[in-house]
Amino acid sequence: MIMKKMIFFAMLFSATCMSAQEADADNKVLTTDEEQMVTTTMATQEEAPADTTWKKGGTFGLNFSQTYLENWAAGGQSSISGTGLLSLFGNYAKGKHTWDNSLDLAYGLLRQGEAGGIIKTDDRIDLSSKYGYKANEKWYYSGLLNFRTQFAPGYTIVDGAETDDLISDFLAPAYLLGAAGMDYKPNDDFTVFISPATYKMTIVMNDSLASVGAFGVDEGSNIRSEIGGFLKVQYKTELVENVSLQTRIDLFSNYLNNPQNIDVNWETLISMKINEYLTTTISTQLLYDDDIDIIAREAELDADGNVVRAADVGPRVQFKEVLAIGFSYKF
Repeated sequence: MIMKKMIFFAMLFSATCMSAQEADADNKVLTTDEEQMVTTTMATQEEAPADTTWKKGGTFGLNFSQTYLENWAAGGQSSISGTGLLSLFGNYAKGKHTWDNSLDLAYGLLRQGEAGGIIKTDDRIDLSSKYGYKANEKWYYSGLLNFRTQFAPGYTIVDGAETDDLISDFLAPAYLLGAAGMDYKPNDDFTVFISPATYKMTIVMNDSLASVGAFGVDEGSNIRSEIGGFLKVQYKTELVENVSLQTRIDLFSNYLNNPQNIDVNWETLISMKINEYLTTTISTQLLYDDDIDIIAREAELDADGNVVRAADVGPRVQFKEVLAIGFSYKF
């Protein structure tokens, strides 16, 4: 089921980009007639303007780690984990028009101990599309669409193992964001998108989660709508040879409900290339959403095996860090 969803989203992204692309091909003349040669050349120039550019590609990665312990006096548990990553992009530029598209997919699993179950360590679907019309040398009138969700259900973790207490699912949550504003792009490595008019939709399609008001939706409702301001900053650079840095921060403020409590999504990736196919990466993600309640400590089980909720529940900073070494292929 997970692989089917990953393939579906990859095909959806590829079809979106390819539907707008017009291949640039050299027109070979097979006649010596001078007049026909001139006519063919002029037709080629009209069909493929020199200022039309498509840049497309992506990265596929597989990261694995494994620890085996037997009669280990210091203690510990054997473990094995793996993560699959797929990142695609298709960027278009012609005259004053630009269109940037990206799709990021990730899924990871961990098994710890001989009796331990399989735990999800990463789960992400992130599709983004941004159109821009050039206003001057560095500014663009822009519109942005972003959709985020996950592939598989998530459960409360107790003593290193998943329980039956569902806390997330496919399309629960999902976030759809539409924004209109200005995009500052002094070069290909840095961009600042500013939108005073942004619509954010939180979707919770799992009824059991919606019934308790998970992820900020009203109890029994599957959708929450917000109107506010949005800021997106992206930057990439090569720190030293074969070591690159990419970082992105998204900030959203709801005009109608606690505008001072800003939602934050800050992602950073450092890639260190070992050779053509091996790469070491360090990735971090910091999240804060005032509408998402987090249990202050790990949940506990009662005598019947049911999850006992902690009393201290509220919005909190979420942080994830991953150090990985694995196979990486760019295309």
